[in-house]
Amino acid sequence: MTCLPFYIPAEKKLKIVIAGGGYAGITALVIFLRHMPDASITIIDPRSQHIKITHLHETFRYPLQDILLPFSTLEKRFHCRHICAELALEESTLLQWQNDKFMTIQDEIIEFDYLLVATGVNSNQGNQTKKTKNTLNLNDFLDTAGSDLLNNYLTKNNKDEHCISVVGGGATSIQFLFEISHFLRRQKIKSKLRLINGEDRVLKQFPESLSRYIETRMDEMDIDFYPNTYYKEQRANTILLEEKGLKKEFSLPSALSLLFLGKQSKNLLSANTFGQVIVNQQALQSIFTAGDCSVYHAYGSNTMTAQSAVRKGKLAAHNILRNSGILKLLEPYLHCDLGYVVSLGPTDAVGWLGLEGNSIGGTAALLIKEMVESQYDLLLAGIDTYRL
Repeated sequence: MTCLPFYIPAEKKLKIVIAGGGYAGITALVIFLRHMPDASITIIDPRSQHIKITHLHETFRYPLQDILLPFSTLEKRFHCRHICAELALEESTLLQWQNDKFMTIQDEIIEFDYLLVATGVNSNQGNQTKKTKNTLNLNDFLDTAGSDLLNNYLTKNNKDEHCISVVGGGATSIQFLFEISHFLRRQKIKSKLRLINGEDRVLKQFPESLSRYIETRMDEMDIDFYPNTYYKEQRANTILLEEKGLKKEFSLPSALSLLFLGKQSKNLLSANTFGQVIVNQQALQSIFTAGDCSVYHAYGSNTMTAQSAVRKGKLAAHNILRNSGILKLLEPYLHCDLGYVVSLGPTDAVGWLGLEGNSIGGTAALLIKEMVESQYDLLLAGIDTYRL
């Protein structure tokens, strides 16, 4: 058992519930068992498999199974338990769990000493009342590979040349856009590809140099770009758009629209600098949170990325262990993002490293992305190479 600073274990064997089996939850699981191998850990997640969701765009090249890890495998590997269920998280419920130290799931009473909420957030779906059979969003790719989804939609359209619209200017939409472009070329499918973005450039939250790099690559691959344009609706074979500011609507041919509209920022859990959930301005001593569903009132990064999710999951696990020990000295969340890389297909990427102004592209960026992803693969095998 490795040493954790400020952690002197008490005699009690902990019962820990982790709500959510994403990046933050699985990171915490590994940390718990690294420092307390005999802990009793229950993961509650509505899916049967852990999804390495940052790899979803790669399912235009590889089988979906390559990025799935069944919870049954994790149960055997880490001697934990998975319950396939979804928790309804309300402030009153959290307060009750804090007081009772148990919850009822599928008529079973689950006792715990600590609860870690790492349920993530849903992706924005756009106007659900106007969602048609010719639209896809991120959730559609969780169950079916991108190559299968795209082939299924295109074979239903008998036109000689298809038009595909990708909506959104964030990292997810950009990664899917370039994977689709390469997929269409490999399959020799005649299709016009375009990007619709409500901002004047892609990756608006990052330095302009990244946007220029991406937009240059889009031009080289003959991908049309419609900046300052809002998505309104996908119809039978057209997409309805609106010019930003002018509120002038127009339509374009489109057999399919892929909607990547970001993540929901509502119903997030507020936490103190140690990761403890705050309800009614009071920190719940036995309930922590991590990942996209959490907002830490701390110096550290609250970006909704896998990087921040892993760091929060690790810190929350450390502090749960410390809080259960003799000293009860907790560590504040100070993590700052070390960089960010966006994939542009199988052979290219762009991002920043160290400082946001330090832009990198091409092979160097791709290698950094692969190294970071390898870190997480090692974590899934029980080997922690991350440093806070």
